[in-house]
Amino acid sequence: MSSPATPPTAQDTPLGGDPPPVRIVTERHGLGVRLGHWVNVVALFALLFSGLQIFNAHPALYWGLRSDFERPVLAMAAEDAGGGRLRGTTTLAGRRFDTTGVLGLSVERGEAVERGFPAWATLPSYRDLATGRRWHFFFAWLFAVNGAVYLAAALLGGHLRRDLAPTRRDLRHIGADVWDHLRLRFPKGWAAARYNVLQKLAYLGVILVLGPTMVLTGMTMSPGLDAAMPWLLDLFGGRQSARTLHFAAASLIVLFIVVHLVMVLLSGPINQLRGMITGRYVVVVPKEAARPGKEAKEEA
Repeated sequence: MSSPATPPTAQDTPLGGDPPPVRIVTERHGLGVRLGHWVNVVALFALLFSGLQIFNAHPALYWGLRSDFERPVLAMAAEDAGGGRLRGTTTLAGRRFDTTGVLGLSVERGEAVERGFPAWATLPSYRDLATGRRWHFFFAWLFAVNGAVYLAAALLGGHLRRDLAPTRRDLRHIGADVWDHLRLRFPKGWAAARYNVLQKLAYLGVILVLGPTMVLTGMTMSPGLDAAMPWLLDLFGGRQSARTLHFAAASLIVLFIVVHLVMVLLSGPINQLRGMITGRYVVVVPKEAARPGKEAKEEA
Protein backbone atom coordinates (compact mmCIF):
# COMPACT_ATOMS: atom_id res chain seq x y z
CA MET A 1 0.00 0.00 0.00
CA SER A 2 1.47 3.33 -1.03
CA SER A 3 1.94 6.13 1.45
CA PRO A 4 0.07 9.40 0.92
CA ALA A 5 1.83 12.06 -1.15
CA THR A 6 3.99 14.42 0.84
CA PRO A 7 2.63 17.96 0.71
CA PRO A 8 4.92 20.46 -1.04
CA THR A 9 7.38 22.39 1.09
CA ALA A 10 9.00 25.76 0.63
CA GLN A 11 11.87 24.01 -1.17
CA ASP A 12 9.47 22.30 -3.59
CA THR A 13 7.31 25.28 -4.47
CA PRO A 14 8.68 28.80 -4.94
CA LEU A 15 7.02 31.79 -3.29
CA GLY A 16 3.76 32.63 -4.94
CA GLY A 17 2.86 29.00 -5.58
CA ASP A 18 4.57 28.71 -8.98
CA PRO A 19 5.76 25.19 -9.85
CA PRO A 20 9.54 24.68 -10.01
CA PRO A 21 11.21 24.96 -13.44
CA VAL A 22 12.06 21.83 -15.41
CA ARG A 23 15.18 20.89 -17.35
CA ILE A 24 14.54 19.93 -20.95
CA VAL A 25 17.03 18.14 -23.21
CA THR A 26 16.80 19.25 -26.83
CA GLU A 27 18.95 18.93 -29.94
CA ARG A 28 20.70 22.16 -30.77
CA HIS A 29 23.29 21.13 -33.38
CA GLY A 30 22.83 18.51 -36.08
CA LEU A 31 25.50 15.91 -36.85
CA GLY A 32 26.73 17.75 -39.95
CA VAL A 33 27.19 21.02 -38.05
CA ARG A 34 29.07 19.25 -35.25
CA LEU A 35 31.41 17.38 -37.60
CA GLY A 36 32.12 20.51 -39.65
CA HIS A 37 32.81 22.49 -36.49
CA TRP A 38 35.42 20.08 -35.09
CA VAL A 39 37.16 19.61 -38.44
CA ASN A 40 37.43 23.40 -38.65
CA VAL A 41 38.84 23.60 -35.10
CA VAL A 42 41.75 21.33 -36.07
CA ALA A 43 42.25 22.91 -39.50
CA LEU A 44 42.18 26.52 -38.30
CA PHE A 45 44.69 25.99 -35.50
CA ALA A 46 47.08 24.20 -37.86
CA LEU A 47 46.59 26.92 -40.47
CA LEU A 48 47.21 29.71 -37.96
CA PHE A 49 50.46 28.34 -36.54
CA SER A 50 51.86 27.15 -39.88
CA GLY A 51 50.83 30.47 -41.46
CA LEU A 52 52.89 32.36 -38.90
CA GLN A 53 55.85 30.12 -39.76
CA ILE A 54 55.45 31.19 -43.41
CA PHE A 55 55.00 34.85 -42.41
CA ASN A 56 58.26 34.74 -40.45
CA ALA A 57 60.19 34.03 -43.66
CA HIS A 58 59.47 37.68 -44.57
CA PRO A 59 57.67 39.40 -41.65
CA ALA A 60 56.22 42.32 -43.60
CA LEU A 61 53.06 43.07 -45.58
CA TYR A 62 52.57 45.43 -48.52
CA TRP A 63 49.83 46.71 -50.77
CA GLY A 64 49.84 46.41 -54.55
CA LEU A 65 51.60 44.27 -57.12
CA ARG A 66 55.07 44.25 -55.57
CA SER A 67 56.91 44.67 -52.27
CA ASP A 68 57.37 48.34 -51.39
CA PHE A 69 60.00 48.02 -48.67
CA GLU A 70 59.82 51.72 -47.81
CA ARG A 71 56.08 51.70 -47.08
CA PRO A 72 55.01 48.40 -45.49
CA VAL A 73 51.47 48.03 -44.19
CA LEU A 74 52.89 45.91 -41.37
CA ALA A 75 56.50 45.00 -40.56
CA MET A 76 58.30 43.29 -37.70
CA ALA A 77 62.05 43.62 -37.20
CA ALA A 78 64.92 43.78 -34.72
CA GLU A 79 66.75 47.10 -34.51
CA ASP A 80 69.91 48.35 -32.81
CA ALA A 81 68.92 49.92 -29.50
CA GLY A 82 72.47 51.10 -28.69
CA GLY A 83 75.00 49.64 -26.32
CA GLY A 84 75.10 46.41 -28.25
CA ARG A 85 71.44 45.72 -27.49
CA LEU A 86 68.60 44.91 -29.88
CA ARG A 87 64.93 45.75 -29.59
CA GLY A 88 61.95 44.31 -31.38
CA THR A 89 59.75 46.74 -33.30
CA THR A 90 56.43 46.44 -35.10
CA THR A 91 55.47 49.03 -37.71
CA LEU A 92 51.76 49.34 -38.48
CA ALA A 93 50.48 51.89 -41.02
CA GLY A 94 53.59 54.04 -40.55
CA ARG A 95 53.57 53.99 -36.73
CA ARG A 96 56.32 52.11 -34.89
CA PHE A 97 55.87 50.26 -31.59
CA ASP A 98 58.37 48.60 -29.28
CA THR A 99 57.39 44.91 -29.10
CA THR A 100 60.61 43.45 -27.69
CA GLY A 101 60.19 39.92 -26.36
CA VAL A 102 57.07 39.21 -28.40
CA LEU A 103 57.23 40.48 -31.99
CA GLY A 104 60.36 41.19 -34.00
CA LEU A 105 62.68 40.01 -31.22
CA SER A 106 61.90 37.12 -28.88
CA VAL A 107 63.90 35.33 -26.19
CA GLU A 108 64.64 31.65 -26.76
CA ARG A 109 66.78 29.62 -24.36
CA GLY A 110 67.96 32.84 -22.75
CA GLU A 111 69.08 34.41 -26.04
CA ALA A 112 67.51 37.22 -28.07
CA VAL A 113 66.43 35.89 -31.48
CA GLU A 114 65.28 38.01 -34.40
CA ARG A 115 61.97 36.64 -35.72
CA GLY A 116 58.53 38.02 -36.45
CA PHE A 117 56.38 35.78 -34.24
CA PRO A 118 57.90 33.79 -31.34
CA ALA A 119 58.63 30.05 -31.56
CA TRP A 120 55.60 29.03 -29.47
CA ALA A 121 53.27 30.59 -32.08
CA THR A 122 54.63 28.77 -35.16
CA LEU A 123 54.34 25.27 -36.61
CA PRO A 124 56.96 23.88 -36.45
CA SER A 125 58.45 25.89 -33.61
CA TYR A 126 61.90 26.01 -35.23
CA ARG A 127 62.60 27.83 -38.49
CA ASP A 128 61.54 25.55 -41.35
CA LEU A 129 59.66 27.26 -44.17
CA ALA A 130 59.28 24.09 -46.28
CA THR A 131 57.64 22.12 -43.45
CA GLY A 132 55.44 25.07 -42.54
CA ARG A 133 54.24 25.31 -46.14
CA ARG A 134 53.43 21.59 -46.29
CA TRP A 135 51.38 21.79 -43.10
CA HIS A 136 49.66 24.95 -44.35
CA PHE A 137 48.74 23.61 -47.80
CA PHE A 138 47.40 20.31 -46.44
CA PHE A 139 45.10 21.95 -43.89
CA ALA A 140 44.17 24.73 -46.32
CA TRP A 141 42.61 22.16 -48.66
CA LEU A 142 40.94 20.40 -45.72
CA PHE A 143 39.51 23.76 -44.59
CA ALA A 144 38.32 24.62 -48.11
CA VAL A 145 36.69 21.24 -48.79
CA ASN A 146 35.08 21.11 -45.34
CA GLY A 147 33.75 24.64 -45.79
CA ALA A 148 32.32 23.85 -49.24
CA VAL A 149 30.60 20.69 -47.95
CA TYR A 150 29.22 22.53 -44.91
CA LEU A 151 27.92 25.42 -47.03
CA ALA A 152 26.29 23.09 -49.56
CA ALA A 153 24.64 21.06 -46.77
CA ALA A 154 23.50 24.25 -45.01
CA LEU A 155 21.90 25.56 -48.19
CA LEU A 156 20.26 22.28 -49.24
CA GLY A 157 19.17 21.30 -45.73
CA GLY A 158 17.80 24.72 -44.85
CA HIS A 159 20.20 25.30 -41.92
CA LEU A 160 21.40 28.59 -43.40
CA ARG A 161 17.90 29.96 -43.98
CA ARG A 162 16.26 28.44 -40.90
CA ASP A 163 18.92 28.94 -38.22
CA LEU A 164 21.41 31.58 -39.40
CA ALA A 165 19.57 34.11 -41.56
CA PRO A 166 18.47 36.98 -39.26
CA THR A 167 14.80 37.91 -39.36
CA ARG A 168 13.43 41.46 -39.38
CA ARG A 169 12.57 41.04 -35.72
CA ASP A 170 16.18 40.02 -35.00
CA LEU A 171 17.53 43.11 -36.72
CA ARG A 172 15.05 45.42 -34.94
CA HIS A 173 16.32 44.16 -31.57
CA ILE A 174 20.04 44.14 -32.37
CA GLY A 175 20.71 47.16 -30.14
CA ALA A 176 19.06 45.47 -27.17
CA ASP A 177 21.04 42.27 -27.81
CA VAL A 178 24.31 44.21 -27.90
CA TRP A 179 23.43 45.92 -24.62
CA ASP A 180 22.48 42.58 -23.00
CA HIS A 181 25.80 41.04 -24.05
CA LEU A 182 27.76 44.00 -22.70
CA ARG A 183 26.03 43.42 -19.36
CA LEU A 184 26.69 39.65 -19.67
CA ARG A 185 22.97 38.91 -19.78
CA PHE A 186 22.51 35.89 -22.02
CA PRO A 187 19.28 34.35 -23.38
CA LYS A 188 17.54 31.84 -21.12
CA GLY A 189 14.97 29.12 -21.62
CA TRP A 190 14.08 28.16 -25.18
CA ALA A 191 15.78 31.33 -26.47
CA ALA A 192 19.14 29.92 -25.30
CA ALA A 193 18.72 26.94 -27.63
CA ARG A 194 18.55 29.23 -30.68
CA TYR A 195 21.15 31.51 -32.24
CA ASN A 196 20.72 35.14 -31.24
CA VAL A 197 21.14 37.88 -33.82
CA LEU A 198 24.77 38.62 -32.90
CA GLN A 199 25.67 34.95 -33.30
CA LYS A 200 23.87 34.82 -36.63
CA LEU A 201 25.67 37.85 -38.02
CA ALA A 202 29.05 36.67 -36.71
CA TYR A 203 28.66 33.15 -38.13
CA LEU A 204 27.44 34.47 -41.48
CA GLY A 205 30.39 36.86 -41.61
CA VAL A 206 32.83 34.00 -41.06
CA ILE A 207 31.06 31.54 -43.38
CA LEU A 208 30.26 33.89 -46.27
CA VAL A 209 32.99 36.57 -46.05
CA LEU A 210 36.10 35.65 -44.06
CA GLY A 211 36.25 31.98 -45.07
CA PRO A 212 35.97 32.61 -48.83
CA THR A 213 38.39 35.55 -48.53
CA MET A 214 40.95 33.29 -46.86
CA VAL A 215 40.62 30.65 -49.58
CA LEU A 216 40.66 33.03 -52.57
CA THR A 217 43.54 35.17 -51.31
CA GLY A 218 45.50 32.02 -50.55
CA MET A 219 44.93 30.86 -54.12
CA THR A 220 46.03 34.29 -55.41
CA MET A 221 49.43 33.87 -53.74
CA SER A 222 50.11 30.72 -55.79
CA PRO A 223 51.91 31.46 -59.09
CA GLY A 224 50.54 28.26 -60.61
CA LEU A 225 46.94 29.17 -59.81
CA ASP A 226 47.55 32.75 -60.99
CA ALA A 227 48.54 31.35 -64.40
CA ALA A 228 45.34 29.29 -64.55
CA MET A 229 43.09 32.02 -63.07
CA PRO A 230 44.69 35.44 -63.74
CA TRP A 231 41.48 37.17 -62.71
CA LEU A 232 42.43 36.50 -59.08
CA LEU A 233 45.23 39.08 -59.31
CA ASP A 234 42.80 41.65 -60.71
CA LEU A 235 40.24 40.81 -58.03
CA PHE A 236 42.62 41.50 -55.13
CA GLY A 237 44.89 44.09 -56.72
CA GLY A 238 48.05 41.99 -56.87
CA ARG A 239 49.80 39.24 -54.94
CA GLN A 240 51.04 41.53 -52.16
CA SER A 241 47.56 42.93 -51.58
CA ALA A 242 46.22 39.38 -51.47
CA ARG A 243 48.84 38.45 -48.85
CA THR A 244 47.84 41.44 -46.72
CA LEU A 245 44.12 40.62 -47.02
CA HIS A 246 44.89 36.98 -46.19
CA PHE A 247 46.63 38.07 -42.99
CA ALA A 248 43.80 40.49 -42.11
CA ALA A 249 41.11 37.83 -42.63
CA ALA A 250 43.09 35.37 -40.50
CA SER A 251 43.40 38.00 -37.75
CA LEU A 252 39.64 38.60 -37.78
CA ILE A 253 38.99 34.87 -37.55
CA VAL A 254 41.34 34.71 -34.53
CA LEU A 255 39.36 37.59 -32.97
CA PHE A 256 36.13 35.70 -33.67
CA ILE A 257 37.55 32.55 -32.01
CA VAL A 258 38.64 34.49 -28.91
CA VAL A 259 35.22 36.16 -28.50
CA HIS A 260 33.49 32.84 -29.21
CA LEU A 261 35.49 31.05 -26.48
CA VAL A 262 34.87 33.84 -23.97
CA MET A 263 31.12 33.67 -24.65
CA VAL A 264 31.15 29.88 -24.24
CA LEU A 265 32.90 30.19 -20.88
CA LEU A 266 30.53 32.89 -19.65
CA SER A 267 27.29 31.26 -20.81
CA GLY A 268 27.86 27.75 -19.46
CA PRO A 269 30.80 25.82 -20.94
CA ILE A 270 29.63 22.30 -19.99
CA ASN A 271 26.22 22.73 -21.59
CA GLN A 272 27.70 24.42 -24.67
CA LEU A 273 30.38 21.75 -25.18
CA ARG A 274 27.88 18.94 -24.67
CA GLY A 275 25.67 20.53 -27.32
CA MET A 276 28.53 20.70 -29.83
CA ILE A 277 29.83 17.18 -29.06
CA THR A 278 26.62 15.17 -28.64
CA GLY A 279 23.97 17.58 -29.91
CA ARG A 280 22.16 17.40 -26.55
CA TYR A 281 21.53 20.84 -25.05
CA VAL A 282 19.73 21.48 -21.73
CA VAL A 283 17.33 24.39 -21.27
CA VAL A 284 15.63 25.37 -18.01
CA VAL A 285 12.04 26.57 -18.46
CA PRO A 286 8.91 27.02 -16.35
CA LYS A 287 6.87 23.82 -16.26
CA GLU A 288 4.03 25.35 -18.28
CA ALA A 289 6.52 26.31 -21.02
CA ALA A 290 7.89 22.78 -21.47
CA ARG A 291 7.28 21.41 -24.95
CA PRO A 292 7.23 17.61 -24.83
CA GLY A 293 7.90 15.86 -28.13
CA LYS A 294 10.42 13.87 -30.10
CA GLU A 295 12.95 16.69 -30.11
CA ALA A 296 12.73 17.53 -26.41
CA LYS A 297 12.20 15.46 -23.29
CA GLU A 298 12.34 16.15 -19.58
CA GLU A 299 15.78 15.35 -18.22
CA ALA A 300 15.77 12.30 -15.99
